[in-house]
Amino acid sequence: MQLRCLAAGALLALAGCAALDPEYQEVTAVDGLMAEAVHVTRAPVAEQKAALASAERAFSADRSSVNRLRLATLLATLPQPLRDDSRAAELLQPLADPRAPGYGRFAALLSGEIEEHARLLREADQTARERERADKERDKREEALRQQVEALRGIERGILEREERLRRREK
Repeated sequence: MQLRCLAAGALLALAGCAALDPEYQEVTAVDGLMAEAVHVTRAPVAEQKAALASAERAFSADRSSVNRLRLATLLATLPQPLRDDSRAAELLQPLADPRAPGYGRFAALLSGEIEEHARLLREADQTARERERADKERDKREEALRQQVEALRGIERGILEREERLRRREK
C-alpha cells in the first residue's frame, strides 16, 4: 500500500514537472491554436471575422509569441477576403525555427505553407496570362482565316461572273 502511494506520488510529481516544462506548454498552446483554426475556418463568416478581430486585439494588447502565432495562424488559414498571407508571414518570421519544438516548428511549417500558397498563386496567374495570350493569338489566326475565306469567296464570285459573261457572249 505504501509502495502504491509512493508510486502515485512520483507519477503526480512527474506530471507536474511536465506541465511546468515550457516546451510542453508551447506544444499544448500550438495544439489549442490548431484546434481554434480548424473550428474558425469551418465557421460562418461573421464568426470568422469576430475571431480575427479578437486575435488582433489580443496581439495589440500583448505581443507575446502565442498571440503572434494565433493571429498569424488565422491570417494564413481563413478564406479570402480575411486571408492575408504577407502579414501572416511577417508575424511568423521571428518565430519560425524548425529546430525549436512548439511555436518554432509550427511557425516554420505555417511559413512553408504560406510560401507554397504564394507560389501556387503565381503559377495560376502565369497560367492565366499564358492562356489569355494563347486566346488572343488564336483569335488573330481565326480572323486571318476568315479574311482568307472571304478573299477566296470573292475570287470565286469573280470567276463565276466571268464565266457567266463568257456564256452570254457565246449565245
